[in-house]
Amino acid sequence: MAQLSIRMDDALKARADVLFNDLGLNMSTAVNMFVKQAVRQGGIPFEITTKTDPFYSAANQARVIEGTKQPENG
Repeated sequence: MAQLSIRMDDALKARADVLFNDLGLNMSTAVNMFVKQAVRQGGIPFEITTKTDPFYSAANQARVIEGTKQPENG
């Protein structure tokens, strides 16, 4: 079996480890799933774009934070 070595930002790896663990996966299994899907689909198995999700905009995040404070403040 082939062995793959990649470099990744430490913080990104830590976040990915938590996510994959929550899904019952480890990094190796998750990467293998990604590669299998890429081969099956003949390309990257998700859209690659420079657009960001509007949910994560600064304005929306401020609204989300404010919304979570409202129940606390009555």
